[in-house]
Amino acid sequence: MTVTVYHNPKCGTSRNVLEMVRASGVEPEVVEYLKTGWTAAQLTDLATRTGEGLKGLLRVRGTSAEERGLTADGVSDAALLAAMVEDPVLVNRPIVITPKGAALCRPSERVLDLLDQPPSRFVKEDGEIVGG
Repeated sequence: MTVTVYHNPKCGTSRNVLEMVRASGVEPEVVEYLKTGWTAAQLTDLATRTGEGLKGLLRVRGTSAEERGLTADGVSDAALLAAMVEDPVLVNRPIVITPKGAALCRPSERVLDLLDQPPSRFVKEDGEIVGG
């Protein structure tokens, strides 16, 4: 199974998702998008594939999204896309792609539906147990 994780190593949710994928027996392709950045085509594709739309992929907490007016009613997809390409931190994470689909994995358990053999039990960084 091919798995791609758009990952921010400073994010606990993202780290948990990455480790859940690994616990399923798969070593994913890890894309540290804060280093690599985004293209407009990538983000448009991910917004469609996840079903979130660009507004759904927008990260507000800990970003300049509100100050930039990106959370206002009626903000255009073109404005969101331009801002996200310019400042990759504006994209929420982690986003996971597998042959089963794509999802913004918040909460981290959303990744389990995308895996062929999800771990039956997983302990998150904060000690929360997922599964058995």
